[in-house]
Amino acid sequence: MVKTTHSSIGHHYIVEASGCDPKIVGSVERMQEILVKAAEIAGAHVWSISFSKFPPLGVSGVVVISESHISTHTWPEVGYVALDIYTCGRHVRPEKAVIYAVEAFGADSSHITEITRGIDEGDAVFYHSFITWEEHVRKGAKKPRGEKEKKG
Repeated sequence: MVKTTHSSIGHHYIVEASGCDPKIVGSVERMQEILVKAAEIAGAHVWSISFSKFPPLGVSGVVVISESHISTHTWPEVGYVALDIYTCGRHVRPEKAVIYAVEAFGADSSHITEITRGIDEGDAVFYHSFITWEEHVRKGAKKPRGEKEKKG
């Protein structure tokens, strides 16, 4: 029996954060602070930072890390943040950045897709795989569509 080993090049997290605090996600300064700290918590090395206000209310930004990037765009008027975290290398922990950022946004819930990128079976033909899940962040957060509260 031949043992096949799989290796991957990177991990890509795509996050939809809902019910976020508009004061936090509408602030260029706070969003920059949160995502730089998220990079540091993940063990990434920050190279460049660029954030700006996006009319009328949103914030767009990117933290370029030596391992790739963390980027975002926010819609404070509806409490929504689109977050993208891609890292390469074995020393970084992007899942820690995701957890920190979603909690720091004051989100009620998040829908997360993790894509394992650059999977190789030793033949230099690369592919990806993904898994998606939803998390309730704050106690008392709204349940997802179709899920009802238990009574009694």
